[in-house]
Amino acid sequence: MTDPVPPRITLISKPGCHLCGPAREVIERVARDLGVQWVERSILDDPELSAAYWEQIPVTLVDGVQHDYWRVDESRLRRALGSTAAKDVPGA
Repeated sequence: MTDPVPPRITLISKPGCHLCGPAREVIERVARDLGVQWVERSILDDPELSAAYWEQIPVTLVDGVQHDYWRVDESRLRRALGSTAAKDVPGA
């Protein structure tokens, strides 16, 4: 049995965030188009995330590394995922 594929994109958000909805829409579209997994985590559920990102919400991580904050640039996100696509190919 293989391990599930970890999400490539993480959206760190909080309830009531007016920038989170538009960021989520971009991430959903890019993830669907590129066939990658994504997950959303709330800073209210994790004190470490809250301490690290409270002033930057929403924050986008790609492969666990901070990629954007406040807004998600769709073209930039697509490039970041494309430039690391070799990680997903066995033997690459």
